[in-house]
Amino acid sequence: MIIDSHCHLSDERLKERIGEIVENFEDEGIEGVVEVGFDLPSSKNAVKLSEKYKNVFAVVGTHPHDAKDYDKASEDFYKSAAKFDKVIAIGEIGLDYYYDLSLREVQKDVFASQLDLAYEVGLPVVLHIREAYKDALDILTAKKDKLGAGVLLHCYSSSAEMIKQFNKFNCYYALGGAITFKNAKKDDVILAIPEDRLLVETDSPYMTPVPFRGQPNEPKYINYVVDKIAQAKNLPRERIIELTSENTKRLFSKYKL
Repeated sequence: MIIDSHCHLSDERLKERIGEIVENFEDEGIEGVVEVGFDLPSSKNAVKLSEKYKNVFAVVGTHPHDAKDYDKASEDFYKSAAKFDKVIAIGEIGLDYYYDLSLREVQKDVFASQLDLAYEVGLPVVLHIREAYKDALDILTAKKDKLGAGVLLHCYSSSAEMIKQFNKFNCYYALGGAITFKNAKKDDVILAIPEDRLLVETDSPYMTPVPFRGQPNEPKYINYVVDKIAQAKNLPRERIIELTSENTKRLFSKYKL
């Protein structure tokens, strides 16, 4: 069954329907999902959801948009939450120079600090990188000795060529609804990702795949992501499900149903 490696079920557009969404996982071929925080409140919600539902796991951290709000209270909570069995990574952290909602120097400092935190607690990191790949590579290079637990590039949006640079850090790559968009030229990226490093995600309620653009995304639509990858790689969809699930469990070693 499929694992959605990145979603935000506690978003305003989905939170009233969380019970219904989770209840339908089995019928939609979904084994489990990873609920990802982006600041202190959403990280707390992620932990609560993981405690409530067996097949929901949590990731805690501060998104680059919210780097300006990262403080000791956030750091302390992430450290304590990391002790819970169902908190499986630190994220989503990184750099976003598209919106610049936090100053770039602040983003870089907070990104580096959370890489240190992840190393301290022994968890992999989930990265959000947008239009900031050079600076991200520089920071990862400086912290290379602290990345042993694993690195996931969520919603990978750069080139096939850039994958060669990130492979130096043994990164994993998650693909989502964007690969189904009409003007997306993503087959070369799909083919460039090593098969033992490929994950799938929805980023619900964002990045809704074709043919549901304009509607809030949901975990059930991950099937369209799987189908697109299977088409690009000329492999049975069952093989894509098998390898992406194996990769997710290898990266997130605490993921245990």
